[in-house]
Amino acid sequence: MVMPSTSALVAMILFGSVGMAAFYYGKKQAAWQPMVLGLALMCYPYFVSTTLLLYGIGTVLTAALFIFRG
Repeated sequence: MVMPSTSALVAMILFGSVGMAAFYYGKKQAAWQPMVLGLALMCYPYFVSTTLLLYGIGTVLTAALFIFRG
C-alpha cells in the first residue's frame, strides 16, 4: 500500500471539507445541486491518485458550486 504525498493529503482534506459544507448547505436549503456537488467533492479523491488531477478536479467542482447555485 502506497501512502499519498503530503500535497495529495492536503487536497483530499481541503476538498472533502468543502464538499461536506456544500452537502450540509444543500440539505438545509433543500437544493439538490449543492448536495450532488458536495457528494462528488467528498467521493472523488478515493478514485483519483494523481495530485495534479486532485487539485484540478477539486477546483472545477468547487467552481461549479458557485456557478450552479441552488
